[in-house]
Amino acid sequence: MIEGRRELIEPTYSVLSIRRQCELLGLNRASYYYQPVGESSLNLSLMRWIDEQYLKTPFYGSRKLTEQLRQAGYRVNRKRMQRLMGLMGLQAVVPKPKTSLAGPDHPIYPYLLRNVTIDRPNQVWSADITYVPLAHGFLYLVAILDWYSRYVLAWQLSNSLDVNFCLLALEQALAQAKPEIFNTDQGAQFTAQSFTERLTQAQVPISMDGRGRVFDNIFIERLWRTVKYEHIYLYAYETGLDLWTGLTAYFAFYNHERLHQSLAYRTPAQVYSGHC
Repeated sequence: MIEGRRELIEPTYSVLSIRRQCELLGLNRASYYYQPVGESSLNLSLMRWIDEQYLKTPFYGSRKLTEQLRQAGYRVNRKRMQRLMGLMGLQAVVPKPKTSLAGPDHPIYPYLLRNVTIDRPNQVWSADITYVPLAHGFLYLVAILDWYSRYVLAWQLSNSLDVNFCLLALEQALAQAKPEIFNTDQGAQFTAQSFTERLTQAQVPISMDGRGRVFDNIFIERLWRTVKYEHIYLYAYETGLDLWTGLTAYFAFYNHERLHQSLAYRTPAQVYSGHC
């Protein structure tokens, strides 16, 4: 899918810039270049370990993760752990003093899902970003999920945490339908003016989790566990293009073939399309 789009881009002779060609093809510009973020081999190994451990114990902060690595024989300090966790966009889900205060540079959006029964597709969509390891680097993956059906409406890869790949995923999702509520955490990408303005333009109410409330976005957290344990960790992709190709196949499988016990052994696509 992405490979075919890349072949349509002319890097040298076209009168259109690479940026404009990517926009016309619905391709994130960072995805065209596919240069994974570089780190030392030791740091990449540590980040892979942190990623797997975080899925098991998201309540562990940098202190506990540092101590666990030391007990495993790694000579690491907490400062390195904090830097790597920050690079991966991870923080412990246990609330800390004043962590419920929103940043001063973005509006405060209420949490709209308290005591709400989720009983139909397109009632609530959720978005989140996760770190994805590669053999010699890493990328970031964003996905937009329908809560009721667990259907993945859109996803994108990027080699940076800017808002653009999240906006592209949002546009792809909105081209299919419109939710009654869009829920995210208070990450910089989802509180960015360009992202919230797009939702406001589409007349979609914005809901944001309280800081440290991991269960507010539990469905997409489960998606990350599923994608990583069933696919990403099994293949150790060398390049971003290989990762994109693999995820394209996996998300097609996830949406249209993978049976979910919580959906009475139906697929997300069956539940999503059957109620729309």
